[in-house]
Amino acid sequence: MIKYYSTNGQEAGVTLAQALLTGQASDRGLYMPDRYPTLDRAVLTTMKDKSYATIAYKVLKPFAAGTFDDDTLRAACESAYDFEVPLEQVGDGRQYLMRLDRGPTASFKDFAARMMSRWMSLLMRQQGGRLVILTATSGDTGSAVAHAYHGIDRVDVVVLFPVDEVSDRQRRQMTTLGGNVTTIAVNGKFDDCQALVKQAFADPDLNHIRLTSANSINIGRLLPQSVYYVYAYTRLADTAAGEPMVFCIPSGNFGDMMGGVIAKQMGLPVSKFIIATNANDEVPRFLETGQYRPIVPSRVCASNAMNVGHPSNLARLVDVYGGWMDEKGAIKKQPDMGRMRSDVYSVSIDDAWTRRTIKEAHDRYAHTLEPHGAVGWAGLQHWLQTDEGNAHPDAPCVSIATAHPAKFPDEIRAMIGVEPEVPPSLVGLDEMAESFETMDDVTYERFRDWLNQRYS
Repeated sequence: MIKYYSTNGQEAGVTLAQALLTGQASDRGLYMPDRYPTLDRAVLTTMKDKSYATIAYKVLKPFAAGTFDDDTLRAACESAYDFEVPLEQVGDGRQYLMRLDRGPTASFKDFAARMMSRWMSLLMRQQGGRLVILTATSGDTGSAVAHAYHGIDRVDVVVLFPVDEVSDRQRRQMTTLGGNVTTIAVNGKFDDCQALVKQAFADPDLNHIRLTSANSINIGRLLPQSVYYVYAYTRLADTAAGEPMVFCIPSGNFGDMMGGVIAKQMGLPVSKFIIATNANDEVPRFLETGQYRPIVPSRVCASNAMNVGHPSNLARLVDVYGGWMDEKGAIKKQPDMGRMRSDVYSVSIDDAWTRRTIKEAHDRYAHTLEPHGAVGWAGLQHWLQTDEGNAHPDAPCVSIATAHPAKFPDEIRAMIGVEPEVPPSLVGLDEMAESFETMDDVTYERFRDWLNQRYS
């Protein structure tokens, strides 16, 4: 049975249930699986015509063994993944957009949030008591988590978001639910929200409240996100030949990227991960120099969900390559940078480049991209012009489109003069009443007092 250890090295051997319900390890590290099941060519070939839910079941089954039985896991996958996952060819070659925006909140975060909500609901029914989920969001995580857990018995949700750095529709998706979902507008940055959440998990004065996370610090976020890399591979690559693929991932807190890395660790043939960031370029600089310096405060960009100056999941990437980064970003043991650079290429895409890409994709290919997807597409096009990219002109390449353009109507109108079509999940949202709390004094003591007053 797969167990989970902390990237900080002081905790190991926990079950998936324990990792899910604690979120962050007691030593403030992040959980990682102690081994990876194998996806060999024969297994991948059998998945070629299977539904997304079936592939999810096959990928997640070994990770969940000992926590969820086969029938329970299969039912959870069928329930969570009842929407399409389009792979759109762009141009005449082998470049594709994977649209992860067809779920109930029109964001890729639905893929993890819906599975996590089912897992945690099952665990709380078994164990009793109440669970409080703390989540920091820079955009789409909050809405996906809020919707996935809304109305779930024995679970309360608290979402912190930077008041000036989410779009109107992203905010409304969180603040119009009520019930067991509470949202707090923080007068600060995403990194401030994330720091409050992390400190709460490590605070012994809050041990009487059962806290966990639905952010990508929780391994339960990453495991489901590994599935869509496998899904894309089975649809687009020559599985029998083991043909390698290229994935480009717009990245902020790097949970989406780690889903891909987990799939690669399982044996998915990936020749390159292209990590496209916005102007928060701490990771491109780290890969280039081997020196990591967080950006404080993080830079405000049009791709707001990626405004992260210190991505939590970089510690996991460092761990995969044999290093150790603590929760503050200090590298205690240097990873194998040569091997990391062989697998990962990273580029920073500023707002001007992002907006130019939105217009070019529309004018040239009739594809509408929102800012995050545009960062990814720009990153892929940039890599294809490098010596390495030029050496693989026929490789299947997938750029991940993480959110629906209708979540960013002002940007789309400004760039291409088109009002993006509103998907069913967003219809009527602009007219719904909002309710949220505010936190102007961004101190941990204030947040701890609020938690104690609300949940003690």
